[in-house]
Amino acid sequence: MFQKVTIVGNLGGDPDLRFLPSGDPVCNFNVATNRKWTGGDGQPVEETVWFRVTVWGKQAESCNNYLSKGRQVLCEGRLTPDKETGGPRIWTDNEGNARAGFDLRAFEVKFLGGRQDGDPSSSSPTAATSAPAASPVIEDEIPF
Repeated sequence: MFQKVTIVGNLGGDPDLRFLPSGDPVCNFNVATNRKWTGGDGQPVEETVWFRVTVWGKQAESCNNYLSKGRQVLCEGRLTPDKETGGPRIWTDNEGNARAGFDLRAFEVKFLGGRQDGDPSSSSPTAATSAPAASPVIEDEIPF
């Protein structure tokens, strides 16, 4: 069996990078995906679904270095079910409303668009600046 989920959305906050005791990096961030449509009554409707994304290894470090709140990303990975329910993580918010969260273990993260702050000096590296000058640029090695 095979499971692959692709989401495109915006970061709800800055990434959080941690290191396991083994030294392996792991990065977590939240991504909001939006969908808009016109309801049966002719009124516009918008739905936002949040995903908690976990990225491991060198890609985790790249995400921490180049992503920030509001940045648009494409994430591919697999859903990680809640160990107790086998489905999404379920909880009750401060107002007593039932909520569900989807956890995505990403094996690929692509940075889309530019940084939201508009500062050209803070843009993501290009292939020319991210690869050593002496080695050829291989597309699979570019961190975005």
